[in-house]
Amino acid sequence: MEDKDILVHVGQLVDEERVLRARAAGRGLRDDEQARLDGVEARLDQCWDLLRRRRVREGAGEDPDGTTVRPAWEVEGYES
Repeated sequence: MEDKDILVHVGQLVDEERVLRARAAGRGLRDDEQARLDGVEARLDQCWDLLRRRRVREGAGEDPDGTTVRPAWEVEGYES
């Protein structure tokens, strides 16, 4: 997977997140929709983490393709 592929996926996830958030503001979310929103948010965090780590590896002269997706629980535990 290349950075551009990750960014395309991020764009798709952001679009879905916007739809779900708009729905939440209007009528609230059903349990399955809330679970999907939570999953989308976690996946976005994973994608951004993967992209950031790929760029670090590339900047260090390493192969960015050796970077793997970290589990959601690990990425979600980061503090800003």
